[in-house]
Amino acid sequence: MKDHFSDRKYIIGAMIMLPVLFFIIRLFILQVLDPSYQLSASSNVLRNVTQYPSRGLIYDRTGELLVYNEPAYDLMVVPAQLAPFDTAEFCSILEIDKEYVDTEIARAREYSRFRSSVFLKQISALTYAVLQEKMYKFPGFYVQPRTLRKYPKDIAAHILGYVGEVDRRMIEENPGYVMGDYIGITGVEKTYEEELSGEKGVSRFLVDVHNRVMGSYQDGRFDAPAVVGNDITLSLDASLQAYGEKLMQNKIGSIVAIEPSTGEILSLVSTPTYHPELLVGRVRTRNFRQLSSDTLNPLFNRALMAHYPAGSTFKIVNGLIALQEGIIDDVTSQTCPGHYTVGRLTIRCRHHVTPVAMAAAIQVSCNTYFCHIFRDLLDHPKYGSVTAGFNVWRDHVRSFGLGERLDADFPNELRGFVPPATYYDRFYGENRWRSLQVVSLALGQGELSVTPIQMANITAAIANRGFYITPHILKDVANSDIDPEFREKKYTTIDSIWFEPVIEGMYRAVHGPDGGTARIAQVQGLDICGKTGTAENPHGDDHSVFLAFAPRNNPQIAIAVYVENAGFGATMAAPIASLMIEKYLNGEIAGNRKWLEQRMLEADFINRLVADADEQEN
Repeated sequence: MKDHFSDRKYIIGAMIMLPVLFFIIRLFILQVLDPSYQLSASSNVLRNVTQYPSRGLIYDRTGELLVYNEPAYDLMVVPAQLAPFDTAEFCSILEIDKEYVDTEIARAREYSRFRSSVFLKQISALTYAVLQEKMYKFPGFYVQPRTLRKYPKDIAAHILGYVGEVDRRMIEENPGYVMGDYIGITGVEKTYEEELSGEKGVSRFLVDVHNRVMGSYQDGRFDAPAVVGNDITLSLDASLQAYGEKLMQNKIGSIVAIEPSTGEILSLVSTPTYHPELLVGRVRTRNFRQLSSDTLNPLFNRALMAHYPAGSTFKIVNGLIALQEGIIDDVTSQTCPGHYTVGRLTIRCRHHVTPVAMAAAIQVSCNTYFCHIFRDLLDHPKYGSVTAGFNVWRDHVRSFGLGERLDADFPNELRGFVPPATYYDRFYGENRWRSLQVVSLALGQGELSVTPIQMANITAAIANRGFYITPHILKDVANSDIDPEFREKKYTTIDSIWFEPVIEGMYRAVHGPDGGTARIAQVQGLDICGKTGTAENPHGDDHSVFLAFAPRNNPQIAIAVYVENAGFGATMAAPIASLMIEKYLNGEIAGNRKWLEQRMLEADFINRLVADADEQEN
């Protein structure tokens, strides 16, 4: 009986000792062998500092730097570590007032007493240098480095876009971001955010009771370095962009220039514009508010978003469609009495030689000729009805990229409008409208609306004799390939053989010995092909429009220019386009054309509009 009791004593003792031994071993592992738990247990004396990566640099097609980074600093606060400090000295260093201090500390406490939050964003390097020497006086605060965008040139604000702090909606759309992170808001910064942004890192530091950094924790074993964003090269030609913005100063409108063989955008100007530095740093919110309230709307990218009538520039598209459909051939002529009249409708035409065939009709921009071929197309018996003929016309028009987004690599691109037959059915009744009721489309007016980038793309398609490549601003990105969409040829529905008579007409419009609408665009040695347009504007003076490409063979640049309220195409748009082409192909403006350059630089339509508005009010 005694031996049995003795055995049970050992068994019970073993049952007690085994769990105790297990916990001892486990504690040894947790506290000695596994440093990750040591890190967690020591969190009250550690500071985790996010390492924000530098965004990728942005270059133009020649390697010129357009956007780089400069250091800035966010002042962070941990409410639980705050202790009384000299508020007056603190405010003096940071150039803030006590009300700001009280408000931000209260906000930080509401967010979390133990987690850090931003107290003051983007303090300068100079302020940081002064503050850093006295940080020991301000327990609970520390500085977190980051970078801000910097622009060596005051150009291309609408192309480059800007960077801003994420909000809750952006975080929902981009789950990898948290409050305090920055993201591209517009332009290239937004489109190529993934390539430019890089990856955040973290550094862990030991701090003493005075909130002073004592050194890196565990020699940086638990740090994660930030990964710098990829650099990107744009197709933009910085010198051409700067020249275009200079020519368009004091004007409202846009310029889009494309390399036809690649679809690369050489220049994209929208005016009025703004200095990209205005939307950087702590002044961004104030400046954005001022720019948004400006009645000239400098934040609006007219090259991508403004809807205009195509005007007479659209005659070249209608001419191609009539040739393709066999309504005419390149020698079919039409007599012009100086107007196109049907019943009570009269559309006037400028004085010119008559009769005219396709090339001559484009050269002199004959309204009568193009009204006839447009109506002959819609009314042709082979389609069976005007609606069917209209649908054939519309399909051809859309093949040039009109009426839909081109899907260029810009956010906020708009589609323009090519009216469907149902649009007229709603007004006149199904199959109750006739070609005469939509004849304004023959001249690029009526319900048709386009964006400048679409018109530049049409010009590129004509220069290429029937195809275009989606316009894009990205030329190259480090460690990646550009979207294959930007390599693919997109063919129009027009056979290549029909482009020559139209191009001949565009060449004669500029170089014709017996006169053309765009003679002012002549540049010696450059075979510029162009078409003027005057886009009717019900809200004021008409818009000046010009499309052109050069040289005629192996074209290197296609361009569209819109100058609002500037009148005839030859008044403003044609000279500006020719100067842009000359600058790009020759590198400089010839001495015998300096007078024209000076006239364009001095032209001021903005102040004229303001003066006209004041006069009307008085």
